[in-house]
Amino acid sequence: MIRFLHTADWQLGMTRHFFSEGVQERYSQARLDAIRRLGQIAKDEGCEFLIVCGDAFESNQVDRKTVSRACEALKSIRMPVYILPGNHDPLNAASVYQSSTFMELCPPDVHIIDDEEPRMVASGIELIGAPWKSKKPVVNPLEELLSTLNPTSEVTRVVLGHGILDTYTPDKDAPALIFAASLEKALSEGKADFVALGDRHSITSVDSSGRVWYSGTPESTDFREEKSGYSLVVELEGERVTTKEIRLGQWSFIEEKQVELNHADDVSNLNRSLEEIENKERTIVRLRLRGGLTVSLHAELQKRLHAAQDLFAGFDVRYDHLTMVPEDADFSDLGFSGFADKTVMALREQVETGGDDAGEARDALMLLFRLAEGAS
Repeated sequence: MIRFLHTADWQLGMTRHFFSEGVQERYSQARLDAIRRLGQIAKDEGCEFLIVCGDAFESNQVDRKTVSRACEALKSIRMPVYILPGNHDPLNAASVYQSSTFMELCPPDVHIIDDEEPRMVASGIELIGAPWKSKKPVVNPLEELLSTLNPTSEVTRVVLGHGILDTYTPDKDAPALIFAASLEKALSEGKADFVALGDRHSITSVDSSGRVWYSGTPESTDFREEKSGYSLVVELEGERVTTKEIRLGQWSFIEEKQVELNHADDVSNLNRSLEEIENKERTIVRLRLRGGLTVSLHAELQKRLHAAQDLFAGFDVRYDHLTMVPEDADFSDLGFSGFADKTVMALREQVETGGDDAGEARDALMLLFRLAEGAS
């Protein structure tokens, strides 16, 4: 029996343009801290080694500080770690794994899978990986590896790969795909006992046998991920495979694609849902608003969203499908006269008729509304 921890897509050095001020450094540190949590999980679960199936680094051009801190974090794991280069950090001439910083600071228990040779990592346990050696191979390295492997019954073989499976992309002609049929054939022919994959950021069991998995990324990276922030404990004993999903991520990406706003209650409900989100300092929110609000309700919405923006790690609001519906009551008590009153009327007309200038007219009306409120 052997037990190990499967992880992938650390993408150390990743940046995100939508972070609020000062958040990027905390996010980068969280990804480094995840390495230490992975080491503790591996220890608590009785694992004998840890595998990283590609994209440990965001690119081969990450700075020296990121590499140094990564190596320092890897020291804490205190068991063998096997890292497979992926499409973000391929084993080419510029490889981060061949940089002077990494080679100088890399802990002795950390091993880069730089070829397709088998590695005996424990009694009767063999690792074989398919490292990426360029960012844009014509054929996925795993496909090439599987075509050359011979069946074996003498050892338990774990195969490591990186890339998107053909069943998870609509582009069936994309280069460097991994084909589900190839994996099924390799398992049925005894070429592999377990296939550990990286690239898909959501932890995913690929086949009904439970022998092919994406571990996902240990910390969320984007809104499209369905189940990120996990690692996978794998136990192999003969033909039996047991897996255990373990949640370790602390950051969240939340996207609401259709937030309908037409009434005061809608604005209140949105505000309440934002207030109920926990760990706001580690949460990135994206809202896509639609509907129609009066000027006064739009102003109330802006007030509440601006307050929320100060609390979240990232706060992105899209107003493309939210219109302003000016009503007489919105302006009756503002005290505009003369030129200001004529300006308001012109802006209202632009908003109501739509067109290319409607958005700017809406913003101008909102500014006038806020100024009037402030003066009162």
